Amino acid sequence: MTGSTDARAELRERLGPGARYDDPKAPAQDLRLARLGTAYFARKLNELSDKQLAAQTNEGLRFRRIVCDVSYRARSLAQIIEWVRNGVLTPGEDPFQAEADSVELGLTLPAAALRHLFKHSEVHLSVEWRDLRGDEWDAVLYLPSQKEVVVRDTAWQRARSIWLNAFDLGNGGSFADFPPDLVDALLAHGAQQWNHHEGFTLHASDRQMPVVFGRSASEVIVRGKAADLARWVTGRGVHNVEATGPLPGIATNHSF
Repeated sequence: MTGSTDARAELRERLGPGARYDDPKAPAQDLRLARLGTAYFARKLNELSDKQLAAQTNEGLRFRRIVCDVSYRARSLAQIIEWVRNGVLTPGEDPFQAEADSVELGLTLPAAALRHLFKHSEVHLSVEWRDLRGDEWDAVLYLPSQKEVVVRDTAWQRARSIWLNAFDLGNGGSFADFPPDLVDALLAHGAQQWNHHEGFTLHASDRQMPVVFGRSASEVIVRGKAADLARWVTGRGVHNVEATGPLPGIATNHSF
């Protein structure tokens, strides 16, 4: 058995019959990153006092909005997956469109309720993922807005957003804490999404292979540690990043 297969077998034996497991067809790597990110976000949230979370200040509002964004998005994803499990691939509503109103209401919740909201939503989403079976992971759900949701992609979307939102809390989270495979995935995702005319190449000092943004390699080379490059690429500021020419204009771009 491979290392991951062996570990899963040992876990099943330890937990015994009746425990829930991810289906063999599930995207194990993305789910692992999503759950690690959820634990990391929970730790950063727990480091905030109730006073900080409830403060009627710009900082307090930012804390509450991020917690609400993370929580209500988890609820939306859980609803999507529940529909798929029940064979509903063309629902008559779009849970993502209701998120803005939910968040505005959630901002008024006391600190304890916000913590409960996050905990309940992340557990719900994890359970929904574990209840997916076989080809359900490859299902595509069509929302009224014409948006298509590929169920398999929800794990990566959650992994990416939960880690970035943990950093966005601004209470000590660091890209240096991110798992190396997540950092690499963020860089690769950024390159896939880059559709601007100017190209450039990332050279991470702690990686062997460069990452090309644009259709071909460019004379502009951006250097730094992979974590610092991922921070810059995801629009979280310039930190220990240098370029051979003008730094490409994505330093404030949160679109990917």
